[in-house]
Amino acid sequence: MRAIGYKSPSQILVQDSLVDIELPKPAPEGRDILVEVKAVSVNPVDYKVRRSTPPAAGVEWKVVGWDAVGVVTAVGSEVASFKPGDQVWYAGSITRPGANAEFHLVDERIVGKKPSKLAWVDAAALPLTSLTAWEAFFDRLDVKKPVPGATPAILIIGGAGGVGSIAIQIARQFTDLTIIATASRPETKEFVKSLGAHHVVDHSKPLAREIAALGIGAPAFVFSTTQTAQHIDDIAELIAPQGRFCFIDDPSGFDIMKFKRKSVSIHHELMFTRAIYGTADMDEQARILNEISSAVDDGRIRSTAMLHLGAINAENLKKAHKQLESGSTIGKVVLEGFA
Repeated sequence: MRAIGYKSPSQILVQDSLVDIELPKPAPEGRDILVEVKAVSVNPVDYKVRRSTPPAAGVEWKVVGWDAVGVVTAVGSEVASFKPGDQVWYAGSITRPGANAEFHLVDERIVGKKPSKLAWVDAAALPLTSLTAWEAFFDRLDVKKPVPGATPAILIIGGAGGVGSIAIQIARQFTDLTIIATASRPETKEFVKSLGAHHVVDHSKPLAREIAALGIGAPAFVFSTTQTAQHIDDIAELIAPQGRFCFIDDPSGFDIMKFKRKSVSIHHELMFTRAIYGTADMDEQARILNEISSAVDDGRIRSTAMLHLGAINAENLKKAHKQLESGSTIGKVVLEGFA
């Protein structure tokens, strides 16, 4: 089968940073399903792994890619939820080969039914980011539980990015919170407004001052999707006492003591945790994906696919990685088919 991989971690401008290759077609066992991949999207985890992680011992090629939609072609002996011909979407597991391949194995417990009203490429934009935002809101921040005295609002830092753009929609459709999103360019400000943000503030300016200028009080929740280290002081200042703060990136020099006086709870969301550890609630990801799929088909959630780079091959994936590494991407970058 066709796939895209690398032998050694490298920068994207290196010629063999991503290479078109041929690999054996895998066969499903146990709870795995085999998916014929129709479309994928690219996330920051893809380039972070490409730059840092070699293939596993005894394996020649490393394949990345953790967002896919496709058709089930075969199932393992213990699979109960899917059959050949089913259309599915998922993010997969970072501990297993990625989905930049014609055929891909994935555990059924982290797979949902693809929205029927979205094209393959539009659906590919949503699984990883939807899971990340949903888990951040309902598993980590527990946004359904009010913070006493706080404004029932959430600040989403990086509103126009891949996670931010679906987080705004999930917050708008599944909570009653006031949504404050950050954006700094005219086009990103308009984008986050179109997704349902009630307020837009500029993350290139001091965020505490930006929030204060809204005149709505201190928000109960903060969800930071990018550049958290740059905003730590402002987050500590603007968040309500006893508020809850979740981030998904890896801020260096993070001083947790800044939040002690306010008894702010700190949460880190990693969408892969359930799959990495095979948690008792691993199948919660299938439920979340099915919930999002229904919301898409009901017209409550829209795709965040914004840049379609063509077929799934090394040349186009290099373009996608380079675009994401620029830090200027709006929404998601997607690719479709192996033509």
